[in-house]
Amino acid sequence: MVKVPLKYKLVSISLVIIIPMILLSVYQSLILMRFTDAYDQNIRNITAANDYNLNFKEEMDESMYKLVVSSITFDTIGERDGLTNPYTLIENAREGFTSLYDTAEGESKSWLERLMTNLDLLEKNVDKIRDSIQEGGNYDENIYMLESNIYQLTDLLQEEIQYYIYYESANMERVRQELDDQVGGSITVGILALILVSTVAIGLNLWVTHSVTKPVRQLAGVADQVAKGNFSVRADCRTQDEVQLLAESFNHMTEDLESLVERIQQEQQNLKNMELKLLQAQINPHFLYNTLDTIIWLIEGGKNQEAMDMVVALSEFFRILLSKGRDFISIREEERHIQSYLKIQQFRYGDILEYEIRIDPDIYDCRILKMTLQPLVENSIYHGIKPKRGMGKILVQGLRQGDKIRLTVADDGVGMSQEELNRVKKGLYKADDENDSGFGIANVFQRIRLNYGDAYGLWLDSAPGEGTRVTIEIPAQEVRRSEVL
Repeated sequence: MVKVPLKYKLVSISLVIIIPMILLSVYQSLILMRFTDAYDQNIRNITAANDYNLNFKEEMDESMYKLVVSSITFDTIGERDGLTNPYTLIENAREGFTSLYDTAEGESKSWLERLMTNLDLLEKNVDKIRDSIQEGGNYDENIYMLESNIYQLTDLLQEEIQYYIYYESANMERVRQELDDQVGGSITVGILALILVSTVAIGLNLWVTHSVTKPVRQLAGVADQVAKGNFSVRADCRTQDEVQLLAESFNHMTEDLESLVERIQQEQQNLKNMELKLLQAQINPHFLYNTLDTIIWLIEGGKNQEAMDMVVALSEFFRILLSKGRDFISIREEERHIQSYLKIQQFRYGDILEYEIRIDPDIYDCRILKMTLQPLVENSIYHGIKPKRGMGKILVQGLRQGDKIRLTVADDGVGMSQEELNRVKKGLYKADDENDSGFGIANVFQRIRLNYGDAYGLWLDSAPGEGTRVTIEIPAQEVRRSEVL
């Protein structure tokens, strides 16, 4: 069961790196934004104050002078180009400095308070001059108030604005210094965080890598042992991730392979034993003795040609029977093998045995298990034709049907009842000398199943007095170069 998937381990490495970096970036961004806002506010305050420093005194002095020395009135002064009503100038300055007061600190705020007080005083002096102008005939007095009050107050206001600008510049420098300190501190924190994150990430990476590579190397070593044929080894992995699942699947596969190899070895051993028994059955002393006895009888009877033909048939029979130890031969060779066998048997049972072979030449080059047809032909002679005690015929046929080859061995012998047929079919699954079907036919059936699979085999049809037909189906496979005699 997977408790800690590999993807979670890999994601944890990424998170260990990404999350601290994100937090550090957010922290530095907030610091930068805070000091940037403070710095920008200082710049805006200085810029606004500097505008008043440059323009307020000049505009106020000029407007008041025109009001005192000319016929311009407070009501009409705004209609002249380049002149502004003094009350408007004072009100605009008051609003501007009030807005600056909201963001001022320390000495800057003190100087703004003085500015606001002097603006009020300036407004009162403007009131006096306005009242005096309206009364008329007070020119000298108005000039005196203009020079001694208005001009002095505007000078004072200009000086106070400059002090405000000075202290705002000092605040800006302080902000810059604090920003430098904060940036230096954040750099230090960033370096320490990077070292810490790198250390943790490297440790976590080594742990994840070790938790993956160690069991993988172990699994590779076990796989190498299995490749060398040692199916008893097992992978021991308890990582609780996909590698453990892989190891468990590999162990199950190895167990299945071990069982499969044991079964195949057992089947191969059984196959070899059956082939050995079949070979021993074919090279039995009775068959050889009877054949040699027939040859002697032919020679004594002066039938030398027949004796030579029988010797040639016997030689061909054993040559193909041995086949240099090969398990598979071509159908052409299998046909020659049963021809040799039938020639030998016809010399002995010529008065009761006829045979015919009809194998399609198109399948001559296809491969077949050695000694597939001969045991069936032998079975037809001894269990079908001989008990008939009359002339009998064996017909051997072969042809291709799609990707299969169908071979039949049929005789017109005594046949079998349904009960006997069922007993023979049951005995096909026991390759035993004592089974009721005879050793040869059961051996052929099991050898076909072992070599080609359960989809192939042989089938029996028989009826009393009508003979027996054995049908074989094998896959259509071309004979290999190594299987050419």
